[in-house]
Amino acid sequence: LGIHVLLTVTITLSPVTAAAWSENEVPGEDEYPPMWDLAPENLLDFPVKNNKIVINAWNYQERLGVYKSLLNSSAKYFSAFGPQNTGNILWGLPLQHAWQFRTGRLADPSGATSCGYEDGDLLCQSVRSWWSCMNYYLAVIPFLGAVEAGLFGQLPFEVEILPPEDQKDDFCYSVADCWSRMPKLMDDWKAFFEVNNVTFFSPTHPATSSSFKLDHALGLMWKAHVTSIAYALPKFQDSLKYLSDPEANFGEDWSNAVEFLAATHFNTDLPTTNKFQVFLPPRMLVEGDVLSSISDFSPQQNKVLVSLRALHKANKLTGGLPLKLWQKAMSTEAGREIGRKLIESLTSS
Repeated sequence: LGIHVLLTVTITLSPVTAAAWSENEVPGEDEYPPMWDLAPENLLDFPVKNNKIVINAWNYQERLGVYKSLLNSSAKYFSAFGPQNTGNILWGLPLQHAWQFRTGRLADPSGATSCGYEDGDLLCQSVRSWWSCMNYYLAVIPFLGAVEAGLFGQLPFEVEILPPEDQKDDFCYSVADCWSRMPKLMDDWKAFFEVNNVTFFSPTHPATSSSFKLDHALGLMWKAHVTSIAYALPKFQDSLKYLSDPEANFGEDWSNAVEFLAATHFNTDLPTTNKFQVFLPPRMLVEGDVLSSISDFSPQQNKVLVSLRALHKANKLTGGLPLKLWQKAMSTEAGREIGRKLIESLTSS
């Protein structure tokens, strides 16, 4: 009860300034990830070799195509939630990836190669990039879980993901390979796509229960999302050494914050994700960046960085107590609604 009161007071004192999109608003081109129109539309747009659909997930455009295939194949289940598939809750994944691309986070941070740089191979995603490696578990694994769940129907070919040049053992490359290496993670993503496919957005269900079904679908998606990060985080700890201390700290702060977002079943459709991503750092953090006073960041961007740092520190110092209390407060739909409003209030001026 105390937490509910605290959240309510915080929201009252800090009203949200960002206006939500109207339901019928059609997004402009800049709302989509860079090169969205150039990315493969569906699985059969990828090359087929030796009776296998072959995807290079270390190329930005092809990884974007993985997301685009997911969004296109799941569009029919989200038609009630916004025009032109804008209400699809999978938008959070490619939009987060696009932010990483725009801000240079997918390039080789060691400087040893030209991977990901404008004067080199801009579309290359470096296996030395902590962000790129972490994102693999939020792109390829959900995608292969969806393949297994039947989201794409009966495919004429198996799907194979090409390995990176290094660290091959840190990733899996096919449905069978991923099932053998990380069954729990694959199971969580498959569960989301199966439920999404069969139950929650079935046309036979009355529209009156759609909000409950959306909340449940968001819960399943966030559960899988958190599992992906929990699995990948220790695996790529060494990759943080290539980043500046402020950037490495931010990466870990952001990973910690995802669990708080997940507990609220935060809506990751296109308008909501775009609205909140403007508060993320517009470039990589460098040595000398002091949180709260980075001159080329907006006040809200500085505020978010400070909040994420404080949240992570508090969570570590208390053995995860803030997260446990937060999750308890978010255990009902009413609590989650309050939680989402609080998150919105943190980004208001």
